[in-house]
Amino acid sequence: MNDYTISAINQMPDEQKREIYGRLIPPEIVDKFSLNPNLLDSENRSLLFIRSAPGTTSAEMRLYHRFGFPDPILYGQIADTIHGQIHILLYVLNDPFSPRFDVDCLPDGRPTHFGTQSRNLQAELAAMRFGLAPGQIRPGLHLLGPAINAFEHFVASLGHDLYFAEPLYFHNAIIFEHYGFAYQKGRKLMERIHDGFTENGNLREKLDGSSPFRNVNAINSIRLRSWAIHDNLLGVPFSDVTMYKWIGKSAGINTSNNCPW
Repeated sequence: MNDYTISAINQMPDEQKREIYGRLIPPEIVDKFSLNPNLLDSENRSLLFIRSAPGTTSAEMRLYHRFGFPDPILYGQIADTIHGQIHILLYVLNDPFSPRFDVDCLPDGRPTHFGTQSRNLQAELAAMRFGLAPGQIRPGLHLLGPAINAFEHFVASLGHDLYFAEPLYFHNAIIFEHYGFAYQKGRKLMERIHDGFTENGNLREKLDGSSPFRNVNAINSIRLRSWAIHDNLLGVPFSDVTMYKWIGKSAGINTSNNCPW
């Protein structure tokens, strides 16, 4: 298969789409949850759900450890760029056996879109105190490395040698740096953010405790910096950052000067 796009895959029969998009699933997840190789449960019900309508340029995938469970263990959204490259819009790994924090919905059930359009402050505060980062409804599976390996296998199998990612939060960009991504746009913003937390920086002085998310400990914590930024510490939402990675190569970028998690 050479230079295939998401749009082209979406035109294929469902069985073929399932096989191709299934390459995004790290074998380590299948092993960890003892999933059937065909991703079916004991009653022959599929644990893998793919939304990839013909005529669209994006795909959405959910993999569950158990049929009917409210949250997937893997959730992904990918799309074509305007130049036909592969773009990760969202990639989430959830530990289904850990506590859940409803940061993705308001108390009345309306979605928050992971806190980017509205916020469930009580749930966010509980999540932060539990040790989670913005947007996390549960702790992760600590399998991001294998997930990136699987993604690179998927991208290579389509005939591409690089792919793009859209970090939804500040800490996502830092994690992507750790795994070898470079910036198409947003590196100067990331460097300004780090400078802002250093001595006499313009962000450091805003960690005034005016909200629980503006904790002075964010000076030396990527996770807490991300919560403060999520709390509008920058004065504008964290956005307009796009990253990319060449398969099998690391860009070696570090905008946070090895600030601890």
